[in-house]
Amino acid sequence: MNSSELDYELPEELIAQWPAETRTGSRLLHVPAEGPPVHRRFTDFPDLLREGDLLVVNETRVLPARLAARRRTGGAVEILLVRREDGSWRALLRPMRRLRPGEILQGEDGDYRVEIEAIEAGEAIVRFRDLPAERVIERHGIVPLPPYVRRDPVPLDRERYQTVFARVPGAVAAPTAGLHFDEATLANVRERGVEVAPLVLHVGPGTFRPLPDGPLSDHRLEDEAYEIPVPTWEAVTAARRRGGRVVAVGTTVVRALESAIPAASETPRTSPSERRSGSAAAPAAAPVAAPATAPALSGRTDLFIRPPHRFRSIDALLTNFHLPRSSLLCLVAAFVGRERILAAYREAVRARYRFYSYGDVTFLERRT
Repeated sequence: MNSSELDYELPEELIAQWPAETRTGSRLLHVPAEGPPVHRRFTDFPDLLREGDLLVVNETRVLPARLAARRRTGGAVEILLVRREDGSWRALLRPMRRLRPGEILQGEDGDYRVEIEAIEAGEAIVRFRDLPAERVIERHGIVPLPPYVRRDPVPLDRERYQTVFARVPGAVAAPTAGLHFDEATLANVRERGVEVAPLVLHVGPGTFRPLPDGPLSDHRLEDEAYEIPVPTWEAVTAARRRGGRVVAVGTTVVRALESAIPAASETPRTSPSERRSGSAAAPAAAPVAAPATAPALSGRTDLFIRPPHRFRSIDALLTNFHLPRSSLLCLVAAFVGRERILAAYREAVRARYRFYSYGDVTFLERRT
């Protein structure tokens, strides 16, 4: 596949600059396994789940990781903290061109200092002086809104650019499919016999970088840290054993699960016809294939999912609309097919859906 095959036209006014009035107030474009897309509201989402399904969510928490600083000469520098590394932080600095290792940057109010330890491959290694990084981030950090949100952050963003299940700090961008949930929706999902299981993948800045021109066969993503709790992995295994669907809330969940599963054998699935006829063994006694090696439940992943990719961990996907020529659009094209997803996006443009992080959402199903 070439990146040019992942292009579509989007009027700029359809790029959402603000969240919906309420978390559940978004529209939902349902792309079923067969047939045309169906226009719904996100409040319909629990109705699309089935008893026995498993909903997997990402508990990463977005850091207010953008800091405003100045050089000793007075020039302004924006610091975007990417991740901690042995007491220092990997960061993106803007502008980078004239900065040098050893230089000290100072917070605009003079409360903190940041030393540039090294500059490598377009990124910097920085260390906080005088104050712990956590205190500086909490007191002075700004929500790192995506580059296509063309406004300054406001206090509202501290709440709305964060999921209600965010628990583990470490992301520089939100897993945006989760932004549509409130506590009442999660309770509604559980009342329908759907289990909710968490994992963590810390979203990095690479999620916003466009794909290179030309063939994508050798492209790799910037690596991101993930961790899948053992109970979550067991819940995925149990859901697949009983024939329930594993429904991912966001592409980050997909990447975490797909990064873990290649090291493990697949779990046998009970077909719907077997469940109805009673010919299959009871779920508790169903055989589980012994993995050749233990699944990789934590680590860093640079997995780039593109067609043709054999999905072995999920059956349905709730995800926002994604940028043209992006790795995220490539992932959903692999999941439901390039032509099918681009046709759905054209329908969303025609129907004036709101796109990207603060926009509306899609629910994608496929034949399994």
